[in-house]
Amino acid sequence: IWSYSGEGVEGQNMDVDVMCRDEGIAAEIVMVPRRIYRDPFRRGNNILVLTDTFRPPREDIDEDHSGPTPWNTRHACDALMKRALAAGEEPWFGLEQEYYLLDAKTNWPLGWPTDGFPGPQGSYFCATGAAKAPGRDLVEAHYRACLYAGVQIGGINSEIAPGQWEFQVGPAVGIAAADDLWMARYLLQRVAELFMANVTFTPKPVPNWAGIGGHTNYSTASTRAPGGFETILKHCERLKSRHKEHMAAYGTDNELRLVGNDETMSIDKFSFAVGDRSASIRIPMKAASRKCGYYEDRRPAANMDPYMVMKMIVATTLFYDDVGKPVPGG
Repeated sequence: IWSYSGEGVEGQNMDVDVMCRDEGIAAEIVMVPRRIYRDPFRRGNNILVLTDTFRPPREDIDEDHSGPTPWNTRHACDALMKRALAAGEEPWFGLEQEYYLLDAKTNWPLGWPTDGFPGPQGSYFCATGAAKAPGRDLVEAHYRACLYAGVQIGGINSEIAPGQWEFQVGPAVGIAAADDLWMARYLLQRVAELFMANVTFTPKPVPNWAGIGGHTNYSTASTRAPGGFETILKHCERLKSRHKEHMAAYGTDNELRLVGNDETMSIDKFSFAVGDRSASIRIPMKAASRKCGYYEDRRPAANMDPYMVMKMIVATTLFYDDVGKPVPGG
C-alpha cells in the first residue's frame, strides 16, 4: 500500500529499491497498482494504492516485470478467482476481522486493569458503556475512514472481552473482499496511531481468554441457487478432506486458539453443522431452512492472510473432489 498525490496512476508500474535478504531478493521490486482508495487522512485528491509486487524484468525479455515476489499471495488468489468466475460460480466472501486494542504504554488490552484482569468474559459482547466498550471512539473513527476510502465495510461490534472488537468486510465478489480487508487493516493501524493505541491480530493475546479469529463467510452461484443446500454439504465434505492443508494456511499460532472451547473446534478435528458456532463450518439456520445460501468457515485466525484463505476455500470446494483429489481439468 502506498500513498499518492497526482493523476494517472492507473496502468502505471512503480519501481521500488528494496533489500529483502530473508526472501532471497536484493533488487528493485515492481509494484503494479490494483486497487485505488481515497485517502481519509490527507483527503482532497490524495489516494491510497493497493499493489501487487513482482520481481524486476529479466534482461533478455521485453517485459514490465517477471514473476510475483514470494510474499505476493494476491497474484495466485486473483488467478483462481477468475477461474471460478469463468466456471460460472462467482464466489462471494464476507470477512469478519476480530482484533484487540492495546494500551500503547503497557501493551495490555485497552480498558483492563494494569497487570490485572476485568470481570468475567461474556458480558461485553455488543455492550455499551465506558467500562465495557473501551476504544469505541477509535473504532468509530476507523469505520468512518473505511467508508471514506471506499472499503466495503459492513459493520462493527464489540466482542466478548473489553478492548476486543470486530469489523466485517463484504459481501464482495472474488478478490475484492481480500483487498478491502487488507486496506481496512492498514487504516485501522493508522487510526490507532492517532489514539496512541496498538492493534494485535495475534490469535490468543491473553491466555485463558477467548482468542480472535477471521471467520470467512462464503457462497457460490451453486450454493445460492434453489437447492443449493446439497452443494453446501458437498463443499463441507471437500473441506473435511483437506483440513490439514487449510490449517497450514489459516494463520500462525492458530493452535493456541482452536482448542475446543470458546466457540471453537479443536485444530486437529473437523466438523460442520447447522447453527453450531463451535463447529469448524457453521451453516446458518436460514440457509438450512431456505435450502440455499452461504456458510461460515470459523477456522481462520485473526492474523490470517485473506488471499491465502480465500484461495484455499475456492480451490478445495470447486476444483477438488470429496476425497481431496484435484478434479480432472480443474
